[in-house]
Amino acid sequence: MNKINGYTAEEAGSLVKYVCEGKLKGKTLTRIFEEYAARTGRAKGSVRNYYYALLKKSDDEDVKKVLNGTNLKAEAIKPFTDEETDKILRAILTQKSKGISVRRAVLNLSGGDDKLMLRYQNKYRNVLAKQPEKIKAIMEECGLNTADGEQKRIEDRINELYDGLTASLKSENERLTALVQRLCDENRLLKLQIKNMR
Repeated sequence: MNKINGYTAEEAGSLVKYVCEGKLKGKTLTRIFEEYAARTGRAKGSVRNYYYALLKKSDDEDVKKVLNGTNLKAEAIKPFTDEETDKILRAILTQKSKGISVRRAVLNLSGGDDKLMLRYQNKYRNVLAKQPEKIKAIMEECGLNTADGEQKRIEDRINELYDGLTASLKSENERLTALVQRLCDENRLLKLQIKNMR
């Protein structure tokens, strides 16, 4: 079987077996991916992406062999409508304006459903990254203070710059400390050589 995201046929079989066993124990796919990632040293996202890439190739003969008898299949993802997206964003932004984190807001909205929570969170982040004007418009529509978001962004940027400067100064301090130590060692050696020459 051709490699998909760097997995061999043996690794693919191992993942499929692990997923099947995890599902039998009632574990969520999210949990299964986390555990498999920890066990194999791979990133959780990489495991998840590989799993879905494998299921999408279920018509491939080699993939059929790996999936044989498992009944694993990828569910079709139903995209959010514009109305659903706006409703989700309103709910998240309203909770966020009350000091609730985005993560907590999507957890509240999803009613504890991990898959739905992830979909809400991904939708929010996607809109935030690609359509910030939509976020601003919904905040204004809901009467939420858009300046707070801008101020938070500026504060975060200042904190990033401060952290970068601190790290740079720490690195320079360590370099200079090592240099001073080396010069002190060389000085001691020179003093010893002069003393021995007498």
